[in-house]
Amino acid sequence: MANTAKDLRDKTPDQLRDQLVSLKKEAFNLRFQVATGAAENTARMRTVRRDTARVLTILNEKAAGAATEA
Repeated sequence: MANTAKDLRDKTPDQLRDQLVSLKKEAFNLRFQVATGAAENTARMRTVRRDTARVLTILNEKAAGAATEA
């Protein structure tokens, strides 16, 4: 589900928030799997963390842009 910043900028803030929720759920599940030793793909943790940061960055950019326009 690795998204590029360009793809994320085309989404609405509501879509971004939905994606953020799903990424956080996935991160929780991955942390649980790593703690119990059941994780098959530990590199996925890094991808999920970076995707989460990317979504948050785009949301903040959109919020700053909206504040500037108002």
